[in-house]
Amino acid sequence: MKAMLINRCGGVDVFEEATLTRPHPGPNEVRIRVMATSVNPIDCKIRAGAVPLSPAFPALLQGDVAGIVDAVGDGVTSFAAGDAVFGLIGGLRSHQGALAEYVLADARLLARKPDALDMVEAAALPVVALTAWEGLIERARVSPGQGVLVQGGAGGVGHIAVQIARAAGCRVTATVSGKEKGRLARRLGADEVVYYRDEPVASYVARLTGGRGFDVVFDSVGGASLDASFAAAAPGAQVVAIAARSTHDLSPLHGKGLTLSVVFSLSPFVHGGSLARVGERLARIAQLADAGLLRPHIDPHTFSLTQVADAHRLVESGGAEGKVVVRVGV
Repeated sequence: MKAMLINRCGGVDVFEEATLTRPHPGPNEVRIRVMATSVNPIDCKIRAGAVPLSPAFPALLQGDVAGIVDAVGDGVTSFAAGDAVFGLIGGLRSHQGALAEYVLADARLLARKPDALDMVEAAALPVVALTAWEGLIERARVSPGQGVLVQGGAGGVGHIAVQIARAAGCRVTATVSGKEKGRLARRLGADEVVYYRDEPVASYVARLTGGRGFDVVFDSVGGASLDASFAAAAPGAQVVAIAARSTHDLSPLHGKGLTLSVVFSLSPFVHGGSLARVGERLARIAQLADAGLLRPHIDPHTFSLTQVADAHRLVESGGAEGKVVVRVGV
């Protein structure tokens, strides 16, 4: 089988094409014929060595996958050969990723592919949807009628957060950088759009909440955006951050009695935890997709397995217009 490996961390030139023996599933594993895998910013950081999470070399990167179960190992009862699945299978530490024509995966990290999505769309979902789901549903416990602000509402995680909050019955406001992204956010369910470069926080908080602030703020940007999130939150509100590797003045949290939750969807792979929760959450996410309430926005550029370096280059450039997907078997 064909694979794209790395033998060291570095620039996009570290990817090497290789021919490998098709692996055999061990206990509780399935073998997947890969149809597609998507590129997330964390994949680029792992490749570059910016975060020390690479699998053992030679390494297969990228955890997002969609494909067809090709074989099952002992103990697997949840899937059978021929099942269409999607999941977050690793691409870090002891779990190899999806950049090959066939890969092995712990069955607990998979769910059945939503019928409403094709393989490319399904491959784009796992990391971003798991992050938004944990932040909004499990941490903030959003409920119908709440006002939710999504910072970066047209980004990879943000555009999924808009849809999940909308599906939960919330009134959703999305901050975006420009008109095109504003149109996307509205198309995906945002009730209001804020062009954060043109309108100060105090202005849109007054305009949209009467000065009270938002019940839940989901920040997918970090940095100065997280400070803006503290300012935009109502007293007693929940603030969820997915990019919190920065220093901040926490006095606004104290002054308003805010709760701050930091979400890192890869934590079970890094720090240990229940891998079964990954598959369970993905099954819930698939239900939303099949109900017509969730669909990822896909960048129009197409990349084959051997063009993964170009896919990483596009993500790192900041010029992607949606999730970037590498097509393997489609």
